[in-house]
Amino acid sequence: MNLSYFIAKRISFKRTGGFTGTIHRIAVASIAIGLSILLISFLILGGFQQVVSEKVFSFTGHYQVHKFTSNNAFEEYPSSKNSQFYSGYKDYDFIKHVQDYAFKPGLLKGDEEVQGVLLKGVSENFNKAAFAPSIIEGRFIDFKKDGGTSYEVLLSKKIADKLLLGIGDKVTMYFVQDPPRYRRLEVVGIYETYLEDFDDKMIIGDIQNIRNLNGWEDDMVGGFEVFLDDPKEIDEKSEALYEMIDYDLKVDKVTDKFIQIFDWLKLLNNNVYVFLGLILFVASFNMIAILFILIMERTQMIGMLKALGSANRHIRRIFIWNGIRIIGRGMLIGNLIGLGFAWIQDVTRFIGLDPENYYMSFVPIQWNWPVIVGINILVLVITSLVLFIPAMVISNVQPIKAIRFD
Repeated sequence: MNLSYFIAKRISFKRTGGFTGTIHRIAVASIAIGLSILLISFLILGGFQQVVSEKVFSFTGHYQVHKFTSNNAFEEYPSSKNSQFYSGYKDYDFIKHVQDYAFKPGLLKGDEEVQGVLLKGVSENFNKAAFAPSIIEGRFIDFKKDGGTSYEVLLSKKIADKLLLGIGDKVTMYFVQDPPRYRRLEVVGIYETYLEDFDDKMIIGDIQNIRNLNGWEDDMVGGFEVFLDDPKEIDEKSEALYEMIDYDLKVDKVTDKFIQIFDWLKLLNNNVYVFLGLILFVASFNMIAILFILIMERTQMIGMLKALGSANRHIRRIFIWNGIRIIGRGMLIGNLIGLGFAWIQDVTRFIGLDPENYYMSFVPIQWNWPVIVGINILVLVITSLVLFIPAMVISNVQPIKAIRFD
């Protein structure tokens, strides 16, 4: 058996009591608390970024491809589904899905209130699976199989509450054009994203309604929403997408279109990285201080071992092994606390949030295992390296003075 490791086990807090045992427990607790807080912070941060990003992407895709226009009107110049881009996008493996859309502004009239809204027309190829978590009541639109027009719509909860509308109610939407027109629509679903850009003004209906109102052909659409296989590649793939579209089309990154939301998410990243640095500094400082205390308490033992001919490196290994045992116990407990808390929150969602400020009603958790493993490795490496700082003091201990040390 390794002699240094054997002695380290003999002086661990299981074998000793009093002051030494207390110091060991404080060291374990500091590692455990720091690691658990780091894990919880990164899991919550990942959850925030994932939930908010998915809400935006489910409504808009990762890119929007549409005609060039020099104005900021909500309505677009029409594009054709027979375009080179839409006909050939399946040849590109980084594109997961493409769906068509069109916008039409109007006034939605309830029994007592009127609300200015933006009708987003979609078709059967709309990504219902991605949008499904946002539907809180009712169902999605049933499109006509014979190519006819569906007059069903989804309203946001905010619009439905303002107009006192519910599932099955009829509502009239007026469109300002020449000549003015209106449509009688049926509410079949209510969604809620907590994102003001959508909940305040957006309703979802059949794109054929907009074609009929604008006098478009059946292949005409306002634009295309593009979904990537890997959302993390949204910056890298924009140039490749631009190269494959028709000359009269342009590409808008959704992260640029809703920059205020994604800048907020990046700001959260910076806060957590600062937090990571502080936790690692405190944990490292604690390990150095605690090992200094243990060395001072074991000064007589160090002097005795030196008097018996033990080399400095062997004595240093005793305290390094002791420190590694402390770190190991602390990390085990820290993982149990951090991951246990995250699992309970993920299952029960017992910690709620104000959706007006955080875009969701509960604290989200993202199980990003590479991040979890990376945090553990980082804590292990940093705290293990700092063990060598106090261990160097052992070289200066003189056996005679150490044996007489009290």
